Amino acid sequence: MAKRLVLMLCVALSCGVFVAACGGDDDGGGGGSAGGGGGSATEGAKTIDPASMDSAKGEVVYCTGKDTSGAQTKSVKDFNKEFESQGLSAKLLEFPESADEQRNQFQQRQRAKSGDCDIFYSDVIWTAEFASQGWLYDLTSYVEQRKAEFIPSTFDTVAFEGKFFGVPKQTDAGFIYYNTEEVDAVPETWQALYADAAKKKGLAYQGAAYEGLTVNFLELAFAAGGKVLSDDGKKSEINSPENLKALQLMVDGIKNGAVPKAVTTYMEEPARRAFEAGRVTYERQWPYAYAKAAANPKTKGKFKVAPFPSFEGAGKAGILGGHNLVVSAYSKNPAGALKLIDFQTSPEIVKQDAVEFSLAPTLVETYDDPDVIKALPFAPELKEAVMQAKSRPVTPVYTQVSQAIYENVNAALSGQMEPQAALEKADADLNKALATF
Repeated sequence: MAKRLVLMLCVALSCGVFVAACGGDDDGGGGGSAGGGGGSATEGAKTIDPASMDSAKGEVVYCTGKDTSGAQTKSVKDFNKEFESQGLSAKLLEFPESADEQRNQFQQRQRAKSGDCDIFYSDVIWTAEFASQGWLYDLTSYVEQRKAEFIPSTFDTVAFEGKFFGVPKQTDAGFIYYNTEEVDAVPETWQALYADAAKKKGLAYQGAAYEGLTVNFLELAFAAGGKVLSDDGKKSEINSPENLKALQLMVDGIKNGAVPKAVTTYMEEPARRAFEAGRVTYERQWPYAYAKAAANPKTKGKFKVAPFPSFEGAGKAGILGGHNLVVSAYSKNPAGALKLIDFQTSPEIVKQDAVEFSLAPTLVETYDDPDVIKALPFAPELKEAVMQAKSRPVTPVYTQVSQAIYENVNAALSGQMEPQAALEKADADLNKALATF
């Protein structure tokens, strides 16, 4: 099971290691989501008649990153077994394991208007970029028929300019891991958690200058009521009192010993090892680490996980990770592609992904299945975490936006800049990036 859980972390592979990279309403996401924009970038996007998939034939090429869990291989095999008799089949085309390389492989094909990929297993942060380039089919008609089946927050990751450009396949959200021999439960607020961590052995999280820190900062900032972008996605709103409260809490945590100073270099694995070695009492981490902690003699039976606490005086938030299924605008078989997506996101296959491969479900009903709960003991906590999660800012220049966040937040955590100055610099960097599109 530990091996299978690793893919859950690839939700945030754009974070440098596997991260989820790893919802909610649009208020925290900073605009550009469904219902938010002017629609000019995606005007004229191709659409697929949902009824066309019923008579689909031919081959569908499913492009994905390296299938380390085996989930994609299994579901494609199942699809072929069910539909080959009617002349419809699928082929899996695996890209390298690195998220950046996966993105590059897809980009190269789209720029060449290649039909190599009918479907792409796309990281949740790539939707706006791909859609704004005219590379994806608009799947709104199909999504509207099935939207009620999915956890609402997962659709924030496929929404752009009032349309839906994909279907959520696998989701993810972070937890607070805690040592049950040192504490009974996670405090109710982030402030109380930091205060207790200072009295115990501390809190570890992903604080290095990479995508993971963007996620960690936004988990607190969105809970505090902050935003990154304006509702139309064209202007930075990161320099706000709410975001300053979140950043100040993180900076003070390092200063008062609640968080180890080395956290400014931590990605997922260093944070995980710190917790499993007993060097910290609390850890902010993705679900992939559950199986590893459960298998480690030092932590087996001595830890639990909980959804994130609230921010004092405000609310709760997490950051959504995961992957979506999108259809290439240059697909040679869009009807067959939609049929494969319909199959891949069916209750049967989503359950199979959870039970056999430990992938976090996007369908509401899957979390209540006894077999899923047995396979994923943290399923109730995971469902709550995903439901309260928000998407990262939806913008075609997300890569630059994230860099502006993590570089300046890391500078503040490292003591190179005061929190207010870091937000002012991030604000300037964000507006410079937004001016490019």
